Amino acid sequence: MAWQPKHWTAQQLEERRLAAGRLLRRGHLSQAEVARRVGVSESSVSRWARRLHEAGGSTRGLKARPRTGRPSKLSSGEWRQVAGLVRAGARTYGFPTERWMLTRVAHLIHRTFRVRYHPNYLAERLHRLGLSPQQPRTRAKERDDALVEAWLKRDWPRIKRGLEEAGGPLPSWTRRVVRFGPA
Repeated sequence: MAWQPKHWTAQQLEERRLAAGRLLRRGHLSQAEVARRVGVSESSVSRWARRLHEAGGSTRGLKARPRTGRPSKLSSGEWRQVAGLVRAGARTYGFPTERWMLTRVAHLIHRTFRVRYHPNYLAERLHRLGLSPQQPRTRAKERDDALVEAWLKRDWPRIKRGLEEAGGPLPSWTRRVVRFGPA
């Protein structure tokens, strides 16, 4: 089976429709066979065949249609400015922590540009700007790193040896964890 991406671009989808249209126009293959060759459902090919027939056999009917919708309230330059503001840090703009939340970003946009965005509609746009949701690691305020390090070096090997001497497999929580990414 050929590799298929999880998310197709509009151009890739159009190319696939046009390829199916060319196969349908030749008339040598059934719709089911065309569906297998381009990797789509038979109902999709049936819909494309109807559009092809309605366009008089021309693949114009399979071309991508322009996407409509409300234009953005901010220009692309202003969105880049938003990305710079977010990268500067939340505390810079008077928030009590460095944690950015969509409500905070919406508030910042309103304060800076006098434009209102609902927080639910900001995630995709921020992702397109190269920003991703970050979760800070939770950590006890009372944590003493030196004490933890000493316990791991002094006490843990003794406890682990005792568990091994008792026989049987060690509990899963005693196995070494392999970390991917920064520690």
